[in-house]
Amino acid sequence: MKLNKEPYKGTRDFYPEDQFVHNHVFHAMKQATHAYGYEEYNSTMLEETALYAAKTGEEIVKEQTYSFVDRGNREVTIRPEMTPTFARMIAKKNRELALPARWYSYPNLFRYERPQRGRLREHWQLNVDIAGEKSLGAEAELISLGAQIMKNLGAGEGDFIVSINSRRLLNSYFKDILKLKEEDIHRLSKLVDKKNKIPKEVFIEQAEAILGGDCGQLLAFFDATHIQELEAVVGIQFFQENVGIAELSNLLQMLVGIGITQARFDPTIMRGFDYYTGIVFEFYDTHAENNRALFGGGRYDDLVGIFGVEPITCVGFGMGDVTARDFLEVRGLIPQYSSSADVHLCLMDGVALEDMMQIAQVLRGHGVTVSMSMQPRKIAKQIQEAEKKSIPNISVVGIDEVESQVLTVKNLLSGNETKAPLDKVHTLL
Repeated sequence: MKLNKEPYKGTRDFYPEDQFVHNHVFHAMKQATHAYGYEEYNSTMLEETALYAAKTGEEIVKEQTYSFVDRGNREVTIRPEMTPTFARMIAKKNRELALPARWYSYPNLFRYERPQRGRLREHWQLNVDIAGEKSLGAEAELISLGAQIMKNLGAGEGDFIVSINSRRLLNSYFKDILKLKEEDIHRLSKLVDKKNKIPKEVFIEQAEAILGGDCGQLLAFFDATHIQELEAVVGIQFFQENVGIAELSNLLQMLVGIGITQARFDPTIMRGFDYYTGIVFEFYDTHAENNRALFGGGRYDDLVGIFGVEPITCVGFGMGDVTARDFLEVRGLIPQYSSSADVHLCLMDGVALEDMMQIAQVLRGHGVTVSMSMQPRKIAKQIQEAEKKSIPNISVVGIDEVESQVLTVKNLLSGNETKAPLDKVHTLL
């Protein structure tokens, strides 16, 4: 049987040039999270399926996970997201941790879904979370951190917007104004989450089936572009007393105060996971060729409590590498590949390989990254090898160089040549 050379559908091979871009994205993320004082953590790729069934959402568990029964007859799932794992780890050591805890991780995640632009079956995702902070400062900090990541990736002020909503507001509106039961609130929430992905007439038809009548008021609610516009829809008493509306107003004002000018109120932002309880937000690309959500998150106050410990309030977001790369591509921000090697040593006839290796080791001892030929082929071929690998410098090692311990280093871009003893070569690069 002839084996397939392609990776499994919806996953990717990372050749050195691809890994270079991947590392560039993660570096931008890591630089920002460290600047905000977050600590790195990690965990297993395998979790009990019950962990996701409890709060993630029925659709995710039944339709989008890689789940199986292991040899011990345990139901296991390859992680589709990191937040439940984060909550489990916080719950396990809830009495030992110094709260608020600021953690981040960069796991690879797996979901069985149709591969498309911005979505694959496997991706890497930055997860950033705060556990144990009740104030809106947590949301403001995470949105600010997200904006810093975008800047680190090369984004200008107008290259993205931040859409903000409140699950607390939506749930209260569905229950107190629309008078829906819990089951119908859940159904309507799922419908709203895909509102912008389906035709308007389909949304109206399905919404009216849930509401049992005209959905004009619901559409008016979702048409609001400013919080103040909701007063005419929900009534002055609900508007003035609703906690979700107050939180949104305060958060948007706070963001302006710390220089986040791209934030806006969007009542259609839902976030698909069932565990969100408060503020939710999404970062959007404004480019015409990639006008879509890049990443998002929100507050989830009840997730830690499902492990039988005292609930701990949490806020977090996840940013995937696929959407980040799409953002870079449409703006021409993909970094040019460069080799990890500073210099390539070309081996001439008559030089013992051991002597070449000793020279390479001396250079490495002074911080120079070195690749080397191991066979004395034609020098032109060896130089061509360095050029193909995007190594910026070469040095030809012959008998004279071995005896003198002096190298001539040529820059392949400029053509300039400079000479130095082995312990000074690092000053030329």
